[in-house]
Amino acid sequence: MKTLTKLTMTTALVAGIALPAVAEISTRTITVSNGVAESHPVGNGVEAMRECITERTDGAWTLNAFWSSALGDDLTATQALRSGTQEMVVTSSSPLVGIEPALGVFDLPFLFSDADEADAILDGAFGDFISEKMQDSGLVNLAYWENGFRNLTNSVRPITRLEDFDGMRVRVMQNNIFLDTFQALGTNATPMAFGEVFTALETRAIDAQENPYVTIDTSQFYEVQDYLSATQHAYTPFMILFSAPIFNTYSETEQEILRDCAVVGRDVQRSVSRELSDISLGNVQEAGMAFNELDGAELNRIRAAVEGVYEKHAESIGVEVIDLMQAELATLRGE
Repeated sequence: MKTLTKLTMTTALVAGIALPAVAEISTRTITVSNGVAESHPVGNGVEAMRECITERTDGAWTLNAFWSSALGDDLTATQALRSGTQEMVVTSSSPLVGIEPALGVFDLPFLFSDADEADAILDGAFGDFISEKMQDSGLVNLAYWENGFRNLTNSVRPITRLEDFDGMRVRVMQNNIFLDTFQALGTNATPMAFGEVFTALETRAIDAQENPYVTIDTSQFYEVQDYLSATQHAYTPFMILFSAPIFNTYSETEQEILRDCAVVGRDVQRSVSRELSDISLGNVQEAGMAFNELDGAELNRIRAAVEGVYEKHAESIGVEVIDLMQAELATLRGE
């Protein structure tokens, strides 16, 4: 067998066939951009990823993180990846719908029932399907981290039933799916940049806003809002995107290190995010916000009220994308 192997190698060399080279790890500096502050759970994920990379490359790689949009907002940073002038960005899926319309599926209302369901979809076949689509735009998705479930706060009344939304002036992201969702619920939905929200709530220019518990806490919305209702009306992931033009210059071993360490960071980031979410919910209640969960029957009424949003945005997102998501969810739920 040894003789046969030797002869095969010799024949290949004589024939001019290139044999696989031993993969090497080059010295590299990787820049990663974030729109959030380093104190966000993304910071824990990046640190875990950094430690993994340092160990796997024996210190040959340096991961430099820039926070709070220091290198530009998420969309600007993502465009830098596409042009090959920056290596990596941690970004919510929502700002990138213009690059890949299929990402709009994550903005659809009441898509996931809980975090376990979101994890199963994102880490499974559907997540791979979306990642493959990103490659057409010059982007490599290394892993999905957690942005989280969004919940409604307001200064008018608790949201306990569908009718409680009527006439409420709600700030939403500058995103048509969110706008249509809250209009379908009967609110006066107002697109607004996040930096303007606190003042608008304080002056009562708007009544309400929606965000994950951590954002509600760290933004001190409890100072200008009285009620927090666990609507969990949307869940959006963070994507760990890498520049395809740069990624394609890496050896297979180096590419594997990036993917593996992004998953290590994912597990840490999600764990910290969920732990901090529970802490933040306790914090805002201690600060005086009244908290309530919704009855299952009322949640079903609310979900029914926004079903039209799926149909309205099916063409822009892609009918096949929504159908695949719903099929994966039905299988997961045993339907």
